[in-house]
Amino acid sequence: MHIRNLSVVLTAALLSSTAIPAFAAPVFNRIASFPVELNAPDAEATSSEIITATDDGMMLIYSDSPNGGIGFIDLTDAKAPKPAGYMDMGGEPTSVTVIGAKAYVAVNTRKDFVDQSGKLVVVDIATKTVDGEFQLGGQPDSIAHNKAGTILAIAIENERDESVNDGDIPQLPSGYLVLVNLVDGKVTEDGIKKVELSGLSDIAPEDAEVEFVAFNDNDEVAVTLQENNWIAIVDAKTGTVTGGFTAGATSVDGIDTKNDGTIDFAGSKKDLLREPDAIKWLDADRLVVANEGDWKGGSRGFTIFNRDGSVNWDSGNALDVMAAQMGHYPDQRNKKGVEPEGLEVATIGDSQFIFVAEERSSLIAIYKDVAGAAPEYLQSVASGIGPEGLIAIPARNLLITANENDLRADSLAGSHVMIYELAEGTPAYPQIVSDMDADGHPIGWAALSGAVSDAEKPGTLYVVSDSALYNAPAIYTVDATQTPAHITAKTIVTRDGNPAQKLDLEGITLDGEGGFWLASEGDTAKLVPHALYHVDAEGAIMEEVAYPAELLAGEIRSGSEGITSVGTGDDMTLWIAIQREWKDDPKGQLKLVSYKPSSKEWGAVRYPLETPAEGAWVGLSEITVHGDYAYIIERDNQASLKAKLKAIYRVPVSELVGAPLGGELPVVTKELVRDLVPDLQANNGYVADKVESFTIDAAGNGFVITDNDGVDDSSGETFFWSIGEVK
Repeated sequence: MHIRNLSVVLTAALLSSTAIPAFAAPVFNRIASFPVELNAPDAEATSSEIITATDDGMMLIYSDSPNGGIGFIDLTDAKAPKPAGYMDMGGEPTSVTVIGAKAYVAVNTRKDFVDQSGKLVVVDIATKTVDGEFQLGGQPDSIAHNKAGTILAIAIENERDESVNDGDIPQLPSGYLVLVNLVDGKVTEDGIKKVELSGLSDIAPEDAEVEFVAFNDNDEVAVTLQENNWIAIVDAKTGTVTGGFTAGATSVDGIDTKNDGTIDFAGSKKDLLREPDAIKWLDADRLVVANEGDWKGGSRGFTIFNRDGSVNWDSGNALDVMAAQMGHYPDQRNKKGVEPEGLEVATIGDSQFIFVAEERSSLIAIYKDVAGAAPEYLQSVASGIGPEGLIAIPARNLLITANENDLRADSLAGSHVMIYELAEGTPAYPQIVSDMDADGHPIGWAALSGAVSDAEKPGTLYVVSDSALYNAPAIYTVDATQTPAHITAKTIVTRDGNPAQKLDLEGITLDGEGGFWLASEGDTAKLVPHALYHVDAEGAIMEEVAYPAELLAGEIRSGSEGITSVGTGDDMTLWIAIQREWKDDPKGQLKLVSYKPSSKEWGAVRYPLETPAEGAWVGLSEITVHGDYAYIIERDNQASLKAKLKAIYRVPVSELVGAPLGGELPVVTKELVRDLVPDLQANNGYVADKVESFTIDAAGNGFVITDNDGVDDSSGETFFWSIGEVK
């Protein structure tokens, strides 16, 4: 199967050319990130979920649900955020908002799903002390305040137990809304009012599943009842329900509907309940909701409603399509697509923006609101892992995102708060995107794991994906002459005419005859062999080469991570980089394995590794021959603050003389070519773990690519950059 590009539907902002105009339009770019573990270094897990800012925009405050506290970030220098303290809240903080000198924190203290309880904690920001605590009677979720800072609205969710009746509703106790009237910023027991929201919806009306609250400038509160698929409008001054409507259902075409190891946008879903989570007012007459879904619904996008409940505009499949073109589509968790959950609406300069947080794709989609017309898509920015909360600081042209997932227990990245600035320029991300296929669907891609350059066309690369898309092993054609780079075609690797199974492609090199040699990393436990595959230009496997018994005697899971070639025709020798030491390797050395197709001879040399930091391992990710040297990516398995080694080394080709397997092997010498950690830090996010591809094109320019693991346990970011001419 060979899919060629016909058209591209992503906006010009996403697919900008290499030429930068003299006066570039304002765009959002990430200028810094803050690992929240710095505020609670002794905690096993810590998170940033909902985030807000002080009135002057110089301090951020976020809720940390798993650690039971709130954290403070000094944002005086937006490009260098600093830890500013941490407070225990005596429960699970679910949301936080700020009025003047005080932070108001909604805290869940329930004992179980029946005995629900929660409190409002008032915090003096300057002294980081508790001014007061007030019982709310149930489990809170979202909190917001009106423009004047005189009223708080708190959504009391009383979350259902998803293990009871498969999470079916009704499940009492019902949720409700709490309004808190403040006197000079102070909370009093008399100022707390309960507003019943049961009996409104058509779905389980006795059990209001209250989720999110938002004020407009007229002191009206919009409230989402997510599982009830309902939106209520409440007059906050009187505490009366003055309006409301069903969020309705919609059908979505051109989406991926199966968790099947391939990205196929030929599917559709009919009559999906929107089940909105976050909600914001665009003005006094329009509301925008993120249609996450939680029970039976979720429509993968966001909707603008008029206040009478009529649909003003719906995004359809747009968020999913854009995520797929950016390599962020979550095929392994795609029931809700990108899962839009969080929202922010803010006016910065002359434009009102809508920011949509996509939890499963880890993207923030940014639109310009155009009253009376469809919103205008501007760009998508990469956030951390699982963006949940957003806050804009218009006076400083800033957008802040809170990303809740902490994966440090698996040697991956922890939770981060990320900072973006609106300024003239071009988007720094994405750095690689895909075109549309012949059917008008995005060329789905993820987990780029090995690359080789066309022998004659500068800027043309061929890149393979690993087992993240296990039913669609592919060779992608990449045009690196554009910015961002474009995936222009996708060639499925086939066996007997069908997509090949049992492959974990990690390396690719040219065969000199129009085809390729591919290296697959084996996993005996999954019946995936360590093997080489010779494919033609259309991806059909012509030859499968198993690794010899002498080599497999010491095998472990971490096998082939790159392949390259020396010589041509009958003199061609393939060289394979083995990722880690196998059982028969001395500590700190691993094998570069050789295979000569014409004679079927195997051999190897040893490669000396750098010493890993405590708790880490070091291995190889790629090998490519250019001129007199073989260039090798060596990296540790760490991300973010623990990442120390991501680098390109080189070995003289003259030393690549394989000795017979099973005997003594010569040790090659190496020299450092480039430390890649500064390159990764320049993206202003966290340092990615998997730098997996390096190739040098026909003009001598080197290209580096990271592997995003198919948006599984990562932010989904794929970094693609050139290190310039390699001499």
